[in-house]
Amino acid sequence: LDQLQSSLLTEHDGPGDVLNKASRLLSDVTKMAGVVTLPRRETVTLRHIEFLPMSNTRVLVIFVTDGQEVHNKIIHTDRLYSPAELQQAANYLNSVFAGRSLAKIRDLILKEMEQDRSQVNQGMMDAVSMARLTFAQQPKDDYVLSGETNLMGFSELSDMERLKQLFEAFSQKRGVIHLLDQCLLAEGVQIFIGEESGYRAFDHCSLVTSSYSINDEVVGVLGVIGPTRMAYEKVIPFVDVTAKLLGAALNSK
Repeated sequence: LDQLQSSLLTEHDGPGDVLNKASRLLSDVTKMAGVVTLPRRETVTLRHIEFLPMSNTRVLVIFVTDGQEVHNKIIHTDRLYSPAELQQAANYLNSVFAGRSLAKIRDLILKEMEQDRSQVNQGMMDAVSMARLTFAQQPKDDYVLSGETNLMGFSELSDMERLKQLFEAFSQKRGVIHLLDQCLLAEGVQIFIGEESGYRAFDHCSLVTSSYSINDEVVGVLGVIGPTRMAYEKVIPFVDVTAKLLGAALNSK
């Protein structure tokens, strides 16, 4: 437990490093596949935003979220903005949106867009328009997977057709994400044995998962994928404690 704690709570690691480490730990300790979904962007909190002019109507957006994570995005605006206008827009958005989650920001943007334009100055409308482009709905969340080749060592999974199905599922991601999403709503450890998952690629596997939280809000899921005859009495408590420690590590970032 101490080794697990010290590994995840390393001071200089960013949130991405911590997620990768958690996935590798799950795999290394269980000798199966470890999976960790990335925190849902909806729950991430905005700290600061800046706009930098590029060529023509292209603007580079730099925004900082929880854990000092820096994101870059290029947006295409409907007209050319001067550096002073971009600074004014950033100042306004930082004063209104800093400290709020991206989901809340989207709600506020919709409300601002619905306001009577005669009551709102052009600078504010420009700022909200740029925020809308920046925080448009993100694609489906991703996950980090480690140790999938470990599964080739189990006799019940060594059938080439089964392995092919499984590895295709890992690369396509959509079905795995859908299955892990169901675990977001559950409290404690969830166990799917064989066909219980309802996902054909996992018919000969078991999945043991637990959700993890940041600031008391469930943001993701981690788990172990392995054969149906795994040592559940060891895997279940390990998955449970790893989820708690991952949440603690991300809270400290």
